[in-house]
Amino acid sequence: MYLTLRDRPGGKSAASSAAPRIATTVVLLGIVSLLTDISSEMVNAVLPLYLTAEVGLGVLAYGFVDGLYQGVSALVRIGGGYAGDRSNRPKWVAAVGYGLSALSRVGMLVAHNLVAISAVITADRLGKGLRTAPRDAIIADSSDPRALGRAFGVHRTLDTIGAAIGPMVAFSMLLLVPGDYNSVWIVSAGFAFVGVAVIVLFVPNHRTKVARTAQSFRHVLRQVGGARLRRPLIAAGLLALFTVGDGFLYLSLQQRDHLAAKYFPLLYVGSNIAYLLFAIPFGRLADRIGRTRVFLGGHVALLAVYLFAAGPFGGTWSTVLVLALLGTYYAATDGVLPALVTPLVDEQSRGSGIAAAQTVVVLARFGSSLAFGSLWLLLGSTHALFLVGGLLLATLALSVWLLRGTEVTA
Repeated sequence: MYLTLRDRPGGKSAASSAAPRIATTVVLLGIVSLLTDISSEMVNAVLPLYLTAEVGLGVLAYGFVDGLYQGVSALVRIGGGYAGDRSNRPKWVAAVGYGLSALSRVGMLVAHNLVAISAVITADRLGKGLRTAPRDAIIADSSDPRALGRAFGVHRTLDTIGAAIGPMVAFSMLLLVPGDYNSVWIVSAGFAFVGVAVIVLFVPNHRTKVARTAQSFRHVLRQVGGARLRRPLIAAGLLALFTVGDGFLYLSLQQRDHLAAKYFPLLYVGSNIAYLLFAIPFGRLADRIGRTRVFLGGHVALLAVYLFAAGPFGGTWSTVLVLALLGTYYAATDGVLPALVTPLVDEQSRGSGIAAAQTVVVLARFGSSLAFGSLWLLLGSTHALFLVGGLLLATLALSVWLLRGTEVTA
């Protein structure tokens, strides 16, 4: 339960109160995400190199795997959000998702070809899809409406601490024992199962704002397909369609700068540190100046990522700038999107509304990964990035119009 100044003995009115405090539940869920992201980013940081250098997949095959990584979770996101809303037990829906992802880490030990690796990644992403909307709905329900951006920023900050630690752990392990990917998978599984234990044992299973009543699926469909949510969903989907996966960007940087394989995981660390630094400030900024403005500004940073990654100037400074801008993009969009969507649906359908936005984004990114793998083969990474950058610029102009007047503030 969050506590504001007006709730304290002798406190002032809401108008003059200090900034709303962040709920303990938000912090606990952040710790769960921290542990889970250590696990997932240990795998994610070495996966592009493992697939292309160890397993021997080509760029197009990697595009298929990256598409699975980006898009499979869409299959269950709406179901996860609706199950959390309908059952009034979002914690347990999320816990099942975290557990499925943890089990997938063990599967990496026996996955040595495209089919097996695709199956393991599918299980992991289904777990992510199942847990994300119920978890974000709990965050929204636990938070003051005036500070949704900050609450999601705090959660994403803790999440990103894990995302920064994970690649460093993987890097250290491969530095000590080059090529020992099985050790990476085992340690990754350990962190994931600890995260499952935290959500099961410590996160409360209750709604902190209102008593929920079960809503029919028809009511949920009216909410997620309603006029208030339609244009934000279209804008988010179009922008995601021209979002190149991190793995492709990092492979492009590695080829351009001839980066040694053992340093590859550090690229993930760089972007995650930038995300970590900016997540809370951008959440606060979104609450202050508008979530649509920050969301669109994040995509301007992404456009700059493409230009600098594809530009003729390589070297350390260029790579650091790309990683910083990529982290800025995530800080301005990842937590801001659910904060933008939350007021656009009623409280009984909150998880489903967040899930709808996330589903649109991951489906678009699935298509983006498949398309970019093909563009890389046809045009090369540099020309492919310039082409996608041009399309993103045009989509940004359209999105400004689509999002005009759609934001609802508390």
